[in-house]
Amino acid sequence: MTEKKAVIIGAGLTGLTTAFYLKKAGWEVKIFERNNRAGGSIFTHREQGFVFESGPNTGLVSHPDVADLLTQLSGHIQIEPLGESVRRRLVWKDCRWYALPHCLSDSLRTPLFKWNEKLKLLMGTMRNNQYITEQFTAGNNTRPEHTVDPFIHAIYSGDFHGLLTKPNQHKNNKKEAIISSRLKNEKRHVKIDRQLFFINGGLDNLVNALVKNIGEDAFYFGTESLQVYPKEKGFSVQYDSEGHLWNMEVPVVISTIGAGGIGKTFPFLNAHEKDLISNVSHTHVIQAVAGFNKWRGIPLKAFGGLVPNTENRNILGILFPSSFLKDRAPGQGALLSLFLGGMHNPDMINMPDETIKRMVVDELRCMLLTPEEPDLFKIFRHHYAFPLYGDNPDTRLETIINIEKQFPGLILAGNMRDGIGMAHRIGQGAAIARNLTLQQY
Repeated sequence: MTEKKAVIIGAGLTGLTTAFYLKKAGWEVKIFERNNRAGGSIFTHREQGFVFESGPNTGLVSHPDVADLLTQLSGHIQIEPLGESVRRRLVWKDCRWYALPHCLSDSLRTPLFKWNEKLKLLMGTMRNNQYITEQFTAGNNTRPEHTVDPFIHAIYSGDFHGLLTKPNQHKNNKKEAIISSRLKNEKRHVKIDRQLFFINGGLDNLVNALVKNIGEDAFYFGTESLQVYPKEKGFSVQYDSEGHLWNMEVPVVISTIGAGGIGKTFPFLNAHEKDLISNVSHTHVIQAVAGFNKWRGIPLKAFGGLVPNTENRNILGILFPSSFLKDRAPGQGALLSLFLGGMHNPDMINMPDETIKRMVVDELRCMLLTPEEPDLFKIFRHHYAFPLYGDNPDTRLETIINIEKQFPGLILAGNMRDGIGMAHRIGQGAAIARNLTLQQY
């Protein structure tokens, strides 16, 4: 029986989840991270009385492993109740905001739909949500540009189909049912309510809870030039830390890094394999955070607003965190997160800060009627915001599977496969740990 030891490359949510469950199963884990902190894209900031995220703001309990992880960590984190306004979503059309319909009666009354679209809904598209999605994202002339388009344009930054193929969606649904059944058999209570969740005080508290349970001594931060080489049994992990070259030998290596770093980290892979895996494009997104000590604009009684591409605005959408989360802004203030760039405007990522600020302030005055400039303004540039899997993600997945078969003990994970959301990352990490604990290690 091989030693239960694993090296995990990357301390983002996938790596942390994997390490958490392996540690609970009695494994010795070492996590290598090139940055000086854990969490990956999760990063909570606290400044001038505002609390804001420069990565994801909320998660979704859309997978049994998300529910299980939150339950396992319940003694270390608190789930923050979301305000009623979180249920209300806005869409910009013709110089004003409209609430996105969430039932048939709303759909028939909303000005977001044309009369023929309303008739189509009434005649049968309410059979199920999947049917609606298929009809409205089919690329035909009947697709409502002010309903599905804002999600494609804003949430996915321009390319819905590049993120997750329909076959993978069906596989994920089947996997959820299997995992949920297994957790119930293990008498672990899970509740999949597909509701948004937020961690009290900031999402970094979720990261801190995972780090604490894994053990701080398991982390190696600031590691550079890390490379992995196969040995007769297991792998040699070589890395540079504080100017010294170190070596560690383990039977299992789990990579959660992005596709672009695979070639450098695993130099023994052939050029064709590296090309197939790393051929992933990304959207470039700017996040601008605007904080107001006293809000004098329109009431922010919503989760946020999405902006269709056809409206020709400079922003993709706006979140209103202070409207549904406590203590995000001082007193009568407000906290906003605005998103720019994406597939339609990729060059925005290179604009000077002052240009971006002026653009955002002008949009806020027009769209939210705020007369003042923000008291807090921060810009975050996400050059690798969303990986776009392309038209044929199966080829990449087959390549990864073949490599893992050729080199037993090597696992290539991360957001280059299996989805990009927090639920996908948690689900993938938990699945890796489950599979390893079932094998003969």
